[in-house]
Amino acid sequence: MSEPALKVAESEADNTASSKRDKFVKLAESRTSSAIKAIRIIGKLGNRNAYDYDDADVRKIVKALSDEIEALKNRMKTTKPSDGVDFKL
Repeated sequence: MSEPALKVAESEADNTASSKRDKFVKLAESRTSSAIKAIRIIGKLGNRNAYDYDDADVRKIVKALSDEIEALKNRMKTTKPSDGVDFKL
């Protein structure tokens, strides 16, 4: 590949990576904000004057949320080795 063509290919790869990063940041910020708002709304159920619940109910809610956070952490980990094979001449 000629040098100008190589630079164009690198530039396109950089733009693609940047575009993926921009998309990730935009979606992560929006979805995280929505999740925080939803958790705060669940927290409003703590008003004992308006609702009747017991400690078992609270534990179930907290466990469900905690389990989902753990699943999120596992999905976001990048500890898996790549499936690629190293090859050298």
